[in-house]
Amino acid sequence: MNILTKAFAALAISTSAALAAGGAGEVTDFDFPFEGPFGTYDQNQLQRGLKVYTEVCSACHGLQYVAFRDLAADHGLGYSREQATAYAELYEIFDPSLNGGEGDFRAASYPDKFPANNAVGAPDLSLMAKARAGFSGPYNLGINQIVQGMGGPEYIASLLTGYTGEEKEEAGTVLYENLAFPGGWISMAPVLYGDDVEFDDGAPTDMEAIATDVAAFLMWTAEPKLAARKQMGIVAIIMLAVLSVLLYLTNKRIWAPVKARRTTPAE
Repeated sequence: MNILTKAFAALAISTSAALAAGGAGEVTDFDFPFEGPFGTYDQNQLQRGLKVYTEVCSACHGLQYVAFRDLAADHGLGYSREQATAYAELYEIFDPSLNGGEGDFRAASYPDKFPANNAVGAPDLSLMAKARAGFSGPYNLGINQIVQGMGGPEYIASLLTGYTGEEKEEAGTVLYENLAFPGGWISMAPVLYGDDVEFDDGAPTDMEAIATDVAAFLMWTAEPKLAARKQMGIVAIIMLAVLSVLLYLTNKRIWAPVKARRTTPAE
């Protein structure tokens, strides 16, 4: 009883705090191909998302925990090693071994990771899709994530498309109204307007399409082996089901003679 009382008290405190902060925001339930127990990444969508990140997001945000070689891995975006290497060379990274140990910048190579971007103090996006998963639900409880499968990608796409166009200034900082952001106002200016990039596959370039593409890519950066993990989980469930049936049949066979003796009338 004591534990239950404390749990309800903590829930009430967190709910009150969320309400005081302006709520958790309005998160839209977008349909991503990797959702569900059998969902997998759409490599074409991931490639489009990488292009959106490169041309729009990378100006302020880094991906310091993602390696360029992951783009060509089995769980990657479907690129060859040559394509991943060519893409890596678009970036410069700081190498402390150059210039006599004093360090210098060089073109990134296949084994390197995306460089960090701390120019404007913007957060790194490598794990953003996992870090923001808890926001999808009333008062940050994550109910929608459990019931509807809504998580970080929905939050990211909702944030990118949630600007209303209203602005205000507080303490010398311009804030922008965003329906998905907790509290309703965010310091990041709108970054997508529709037709921000062009795709070779002729995919739609409206704001929602671009937002969902980059959100799917950021989900991949946070969980690149999502499909393999799901497959392993399904195999484990099947094995446990088979094992349960075998244990049940074994138990029946072992105890059958004992039950038979108990039901036989004494002479």
